[in-house]
Amino acid sequence: MKLSYSILNLIKSLYKSIRRFPISIALSTAFVILTIVISEIRPYNNQNLIENLEKISMILALGFVLSLCITMYFEKKKLDTISQKIIATISSSTFLILYYFFLLKNFNMISITRYIGISLILYISFVFIPYLEKKDNFELYVIKIFGRFFITAIYSAVLYGGTSAILATIDLLLEINIPSDFYFYAFLIVAGIFAPTYYLGGLPSITDTFTKKNYPNIFKVLLLYIVMPLISIYTIILYIYFIKIIITVKWPVGLVSHLVLWYSVITAAVLFFITPIYKDNKFANKFMNILPKSIIPLIILMFISIGIRIKAYGITENRYYVIALSIWVFGAMIYFALRKNHRNVILPISFSIIILISVFGGPINSYSVSLRSQSTRLKNILIGNNMLSNNTIIKNETLSDNDKAEISSIIEYINNDHELSDIDYLPKDFKIETMNKVFGFSLYYNDYYRQNNFYFNLTQNGSPLDINGYDYLFDSNNSYENGSNSQLKINYDHSSNEFKFINGSETLYSKDLKELVEKLVDKYGISEKGTNIDLKDMTFEDENSEVKIKFLITNIYGSKNSTDNGIALDGINFYVVIKMK
Repeated sequence: MKLSYSILNLIKSLYKSIRRFPISIALSTAFVILTIVISEIRPYNNQNLIENLEKISMILALGFVLSLCITMYFEKKKLDTISQKIIATISSSTFLILYYFFLLKNFNMISITRYIGISLILYISFVFIPYLEKKDNFELYVIKIFGRFFITAIYSAVLYGGTSAILATIDLLLEINIPSDFYFYAFLIVAGIFAPTYYLGGLPSITDTFTKKNYPNIFKVLLLYIVMPLISIYTIILYIYFIKIIITVKWPVGLVSHLVLWYSVITAAVLFFITPIYKDNKFANKFMNILPKSIIPLIILMFISIGIRIKAYGITENRYYVIALSIWVFGAMIYFALRKNHRNVILPISFSIIILISVFGGPINSYSVSLRSQSTRLKNILIGNNMLSNNTIIKNETLSDNDKAEISSIIEYINNDHELSDIDYLPKDFKIETMNKVFGFSLYYNDYYRQNNFYFNLTQNGSPLDINGYDYLFDSNNSYENGSNSQLKINYDHSSNEFKFINGSETLYSKDLKELVEKLVDKYGISEKGTNIDLKDMTFEDENSEVKIKFLITNIYGSKNSTDNGIALDGINFYVVIKMK
């Protein structure tokens, strides 16, 4: 009886979710289907098609949370007419289409972090929209929807575990081959269709109200008797450390900011969640009154630490985000310290504004500020070494190792995360490969252990490989050595990078494939973003008295040591066609 009752409740919850959030569930389902399609066609189609489909899947995921926000807003404002729904649908669809064409042109640091930022804003908005107007116990509502999230996660994990066990059983016992991709598809279906549907089915109604009686006892015990004492002890340790810094006058700039920042964020979250009950508990009351004031000096210490780091190395996106989060948590502590009647919905709203400024703030967003900072830093180094005249760079081959390393680091950062053309005093045709010609030295690092990663990928432009005149084709992804009855086999040893073509027990041809990689590194240089290379340059021919051979490399990844220029080949995939002589 209990089982049937539980199943009935589950069905009701799923039905309620579909009725309340039909567009959201449809978009989530479409995302799962498209992701499966991408996985199925990935080995056979060109890269442009794959990228476009991946962008569409990202738009579907963005549309999912956007539709949730619209639904919550409509429920909040009691908007339910056909015309209002049509306007909302057209507006949101237009936004998503414009986002696809103008903000997802390619997969780079800016587009990805901006996408993450706007997604975070929408998810946070989904939480606070029901409490935009004055309404008590916002914290209890958040606890409720977080609790629903964890229950959904447990149900989903059990469902996926059971599904995987069934697939494995069919594979092992019934000897029906189950492709490994099916486990991934099962995960997608559970996480992308079942989980959001079940989760949304248990969300509180917009008209639901909460009181202190709804505060979960287990959560109260966790905060009052475990988390808050730990935070109090951690605060004391930080102050002891603070005193040690003052006495020793030794400033560990990299460590302090991380020690304080995440501790402050966690403390802000705890203060948020104990707001409904802190007046009823002496320890919680003291914690609410003392902790925010105690943390403020530590946050100031953190700002000084970050300032020292920025003075030495300038601002990058990561440092910008640390500063932005620090400003928010500093404001949150002042808010908790000064305000007596807390309306904590202001915290997620202000956090969303910080994120919005960080990724869409025009001249003060993270990308613009970081680029200006690093460009100014580079310009000051060049001026200090008399390498800049009339906005033109003058070669200098006698720079100190530190200056070479600084300039190399900045140039590589701009090349990886921005565009070299954004720096007006660099030549218009400047590339990493021409650095020696412009600056008088190539990329340089004074850290012995610094490794420069590279990734070369075959451009998928649909061009066919000419195999006319060859007898056999082999794929490096297949194990011919152990899985074929043929006398003719290939073997590639990843540890030595040696390729062998074998006939029975006789090796007819061998080659160290690192030699091919070195040619590509010499021609295209190092780029951690990855380099797409045409078919012509990814094809290599060779022969000996026994065979004529042609390699088609599809992708390579590895690293180049900046000290001895040695190549470390971490992975390579290729096809090889062979003609017997």
